[in-house]
Amino acid sequence: MNIALIGSGGREHALCDFLLKSKKVKKVICIPGNAGTARIAKNIKIDYLDFRLLLNEIKRNHIDLVVVGPEEPLVKGIADFLQKNKIRVFGPKKYAAQLEGSKAFMKTICRKNNIPTANFKICKKKRDVLSFLKKSKLPVVVKADGLAAGKGVSICKTYKQVVNICNQIFSGKFKSSKKLILEEFLEGEEVSYFLVVDKKNFAFMGSAQDHKRVYENEKGPNTGGMGAYSPAPIITKELENKIIKKIINPTLKELKKRGNAFTGFLYAGLMIKDNEPYLIEYNIRMGDPECQVILPRLKTELIDILNSAVNNRIDKLNIKWKNKKCMTIVVCSKGYPGNYPKGKIIKNLNKIKLDQNSTIFHAGTKYINKNFISNGGRVLNVTTTGYKFSEIRKKIIKIIRKLKWKHGFFRKDIGWRVI
Repeated sequence: MNIALIGSGGREHALCDFLLKSKKVKKVICIPGNAGTARIAKNIKIDYLDFRLLLNEIKRNHIDLVVVGPEEPLVKGIADFLQKNKIRVFGPKKYAAQLEGSKAFMKTICRKNNIPTANFKICKKKRDVLSFLKKSKLPVVVKADGLAAGKGVSICKTYKQVVNICNQIFSGKFKSSKKLILEEFLEGEEVSYFLVVDKKNFAFMGSAQDHKRVYENEKGPNTGGMGAYSPAPIITKELENKIIKKIINPTLKELKKRGNAFTGFLYAGLMIKDNEPYLIEYNIRMGDPECQVILPRLKTELIDILNSAVNNRIDKLNIKWKNKKCMTIVVCSKGYPGNYPKGKIIKNLNKIKLDQNSTIFHAGTKYINKNFISNGGRVLNVTTTGYKFSEIRKKIIKIIRKLKWKHGFFRKDIGWRVI
């Protein structure tokens, strides 16, 4: 099979790597890819949001399946466009993609189906904000309604902070929407629960816990993710049954009822409080960096999972897992998630020798004049599998130190909950 993989992050390097592990995959083209995918596949630098241009490239390369990594093209309707043009694609259509593309859409589904979630209000004007604040305790969570690249959520400890952030969103801080959600702050432990879904069924696709805050001890602003580990020990059989019964089933049922069944990867971002799950958010794709810790634990070939989903045969597939744990730590450009420089050479990357349990997935990188250079906020994901999280973390930190990259930083406390 020939695969086209959309995206350029650590998630896409991991997806590319695991697709190419199968003899069933002849070639992968990455659009646009990064320096990591360029070493194992073919990168094609075009704007994947120009769907016509993308279609021409897909036809020219005789692509059998398109796998969409990031959320933006899905929210903009890439799956609808490709399916209309008789191209097989893995990922949800535009309507179902609103589960991530609009927090108001997701929360409305929760309210209609009694899905446990934080108490909330959809706000379009300042007066909506003030009426919610009258009845709410601090802290209050402010969420931009549309896509915000992991930076649209603020936990506010003062009313003044809430009003300031709301004003910024109303003024168009995020291009995706001038609407926002205010919600009560839920205490508990966060966990990500992953599924692969077809029109009729779904299958468990792993659990993970990631670290959103930029600094150690969960301080500083939210990021796209500073590191993750899998599996999440908090997920017991009893808790999993509650997640499926109270959250997953009603959501998928509601979309089917509306004539827009969900297909693709779906992940529920959950808060666990007193052994009860509450839905924080849905993402309509593999997480990044969660993907990098879930795929190394898979025994079943990734291509078999994707094909089963596209052919609506998930129920015929038994997804098998290795009895191993996995962790990734993200190496970021200094300044992230604020302003950071690009184009900094990562000199020692080529010299690092890794054993079969470790991989460096590229995220924000380019390869220019025989040098790997930084090209984003999150630059590399150093990933290792093993049997003890404490040992895995030590090993990853050792690898990162060998990079001696003075323009980068990373969190040394990834996995603190389990370690």
